[in-house]
Amino acid sequence: MQTPIVTLTLNPALDLSSTVAAMIPDTKLRCTAPLLDPGGGGLNVSRAIAALGGESLALVALGGLTGDKLAGLIRDEGVPFLAMTAPGESRQSLTVTETSTGRQYRFMLPGPKWSVPDQERVFALLRAAARPGAFGVISGSQPPGVPVDFPASLAQAMPGLQVVLDTSGPALAQAVAHPIAGLAILRMDGDEAESLAGHPLTTRSDSADFAAALVARGVARCVVVARGADGSVLVDQDRRIFAKAAKVTVKSTVGAGDSFVAGLILSLARGEGPERALALGTAAASAAVTSDATQLCKAEDVRRLLPECVITEI
Repeated sequence: MQTPIVTLTLNPALDLSSTVAAMIPDTKLRCTAPLLDPGGGGLNVSRAIAALGGESLALVALGGLTGDKLAGLIRDEGVPFLAMTAPGESRQSLTVTETSTGRQYRFMLPGPKWSVPDQERVFALLRAAARPGAFGVISGSQPPGVPVDFPASLAQAMPGLQVVLDTSGPALAQAVAHPIAGLAILRMDGDEAESLAGHPLTTRSDSADFAAALVARGVARCVVVARGADGSVLVDQDRRIFAKAAKVTVKSTVGAGDSFVAGLILSLARGEGPERALALGTAAASAAVTSDATQLCKAEDVRRLLPECVITEI
């Protein structure tokens, strides 16, 4: 048995990844044949949930020929999705790995601009798709044209859902400065947390103190702060816990955060406690960084790494 999970992706991307011997300016670079993956925060969460044996419904805005290609790739992966019409051509992104150094270069193109009527269509779809008690995941970049408080409007269009927000930049700052009513979970990276805190969060206790302050202010019932290769901190009213990241060889950090959210929410949707959920999310993130380019976590890697993701109290 699993509580339903709905993910929302308004700015998906056709992710292309390739390799080149060396990045040299002002010359033609002969790259390897590209790998194509459907990308975007919420969509990646749904893909990782499917990889872990769970179920979710991905609400995805698709437009143009790129949107058609994305739809085909999503179908090929067997991820249940509901497409809404985007106001323009879906965006593309390019990840190039320099094989001589292992450095990775990521080029992110903008998506189509959303008008007010476009936004209203999303709210209507969310209200129609909302199932009380389900998890609603808002993840990834916001499309051009939407206001900075757009995640709050999206959450309001999900009545009765347990809303999970994983965003960045001005949208994250807005959600912290002006809390979204009833927000269940807020996740952020360590750099984002330090920017919001205004000072370094050097220790795990520093991250936990910052997260606890947000919980006390009503920003979210649960706050998760990722600490990169160290692991992740989770704080709610009853606990301050840390999950140690597994020791792995990093190939690519793309998709690690989305894999974390997938493991965390899937575990909670299965009725498991926050400790188990934090461990599974951390194992999924650890597994994702061992994959090439835009690939996400694999179930066998998550199972192998899970025992290393030990939970401790802070």
